[in-house]
Amino acid sequence: MTDSRVINDRYVKGTRLRLRRADLSNGRCELKLTQKVPNSQPGATQGLITNTYLSPAEYDVIASLPAAVLSKTRFSVPPLGVDVFDGRLQGLVLAEAEFTADDEAQSFDPPAGCVAEVTNDTRFTGGRLVQASRHELLGWLAEYGLHPEAS
Repeated sequence: MTDSRVINDRYVKGTRLRLRRADLSNGRCELKLTQKVPNSQPGATQGLITNTYLSPAEYDVIASLPAAVLSKTRFSVPPLGVDVFDGRLQGLVLAEAEFTADDEAQSFDPPAGCVAEVTNDTRFTGGRLVQASRHELLGWLAEYGLHPEAS
C-alpha cells in the first residue's frame, strides 16, 4: 500500500519560511516550520534545509502571519514523493526523489513515465508555485511541450 499525506503549506510573506501541516494516512498530524536556502550549484544537489517541529499552539501562532497557501496530496512511491496539487494548480503532478548523497542524485534516472525534467527550473519549487497564476503555470508547461488544458 502507498503511504499518502495531505499537505497544506503556508509560505510566510516576506520570508524564506514555510509552515507545513501534513495529515498522514495513519491519522497523525505533523507540524513544522522549514527554511530552505537553495544551493547555488546546478543540478540535483540539495541546498540547506532547516526543520523545526512544532506543537499545535506554536503552529497556530505562526499560522496567524500573512502567507500564501499551497495544498497537495503526497504519495510515497520510493524513491519518489509524488505530489498531486489542488486549487488553481489542480492537474499538476510533480515527483521528487530524495537521496542521502549528491552522487546518488546525480546518477538517478527518472522513471519512463516522467514527461518533463524540471529539477533545474526554480519555477517548479513550492515557493514559486504558490505565487503562480493558472495562466503562468500553463505557459511554463507549454515550454516543455505540455498542453494539459488542450487534452
